[in-house]
Amino acid sequence: MARLLGIEIPNEKRIEASLCYIYGIGPNIAKKVLEQSGVSPDLRAGTLSDDQLTKLVQAITSNNIIIEGDLRREKQITLKRLSSIGCLRGIRHRKGLPVRGQRTRTNARTRKGKRKTVGGKK
Repeated sequence: MARLLGIEIPNEKRIEASLCYIYGIGPNIAKKVLEQSGVSPDLRAGTLSDDQLTKLVQAITSNNIIIEGDLRREKQITLKRLSSIGCLRGIRHRKGLPVRGQRTRTNARTRKGKRKTVGGKK
């Protein structure tokens, strides 16, 4: 497997798809990085030369793209800040409920978890 910025990317896939394995790089950013570095998106990740890999790394770092651990840390700090100031989004993160206004009466099983049956009334 090819290593890019300390992250293993799959060799058998196109470099355009392989870059998306890096946390913080999606399809649009991958296309932009490939354009700036001058690497063909049709090449397989395993066939890239060292020169092409360094061009990719330079394109990622020059665009100030936050990836992997730094991005995870930044997101965690944001969630802690929301929770500490007591805003609605922070409270809902704390309770494990949907944050962006979705209904919770029937759906939201992913956020709320398995159903907890409450005893029936008589």
